[in-house]
Amino acid sequence: MKNPDQNPLSRRDAMKWLAGTAAAGSVPPAMGAPGETEPAPPALPLRHPVYDPDFTKPAVFPWEKQFTEEELRTTAALADLILPKDDQGPSASEAGVPAFVNEWCSAPYEENREAGEIVRGGLAWLNTESFRRFEKRFDELAPAEQTAIVDSICDEATAPPDLKIGARFFKRFRQLCLGGYYTNSSTWKGLGYVGNVPIAGPYPGPPPELIERLGLQGVV
Repeated sequence: MKNPDQNPLSRRDAMKWLAGTAAAGSVPPAMGAPGETEPAPPALPLRHPVYDPDFTKPAVFPWEKQFTEEELRTTAALADLILPKDDQGPSASEAGVPAFVNEWCSAPYEENREAGEIVRGGLAWLNTESFRRFEKRFDELAPAEQTAIVDSICDEATAPPDLKIGARFFKRFRQLCLGGYYTNSSTWKGLGYVGNVPIAGPYPGPPPELIERLGLQGVV
């Protein structure tokens, strides 16, 4: 006999119960107590100023500059010897070349690290050679003494074997010096570059002497 206290579960009731249990698992958890707030969503990662720059904001380069004050003084002296001030433009140091070289050689890229090793090692070599010849740092020498050292390393092909290291350094340094100098607008006069300036009337076209020099008569 069946126990009258038992309440048998029908197949239909069982299916309703299972469906309700499954639905309950998808309901979000209950809110906390009154006055509590949900945790803030995780912040988005910051954009990297070099690899993912935000061009709506000024760039702030993250790497630390590697040059010492002594290296910067030597850099300025050598750069000014290569590019002195004249009526065509400022000196290299006035155009910010030492800061440019420091920035370039301190950047965390393979090419820049290699340049940094060459330039910083060369600056040390230059001061060693300066002490050997004149018993002073390079930036303390008179212009004629500085020129005497640089003249012996300005051409790697003709430099004596014991100065080949200095010649390789000077070649790399000179490239950086010129690159930094002529990217400064204050030096463009020496290049004859006037920049973007308005021209009244019809466009005159390339100068005739330039067309002739390039052999483009009748083409342009």
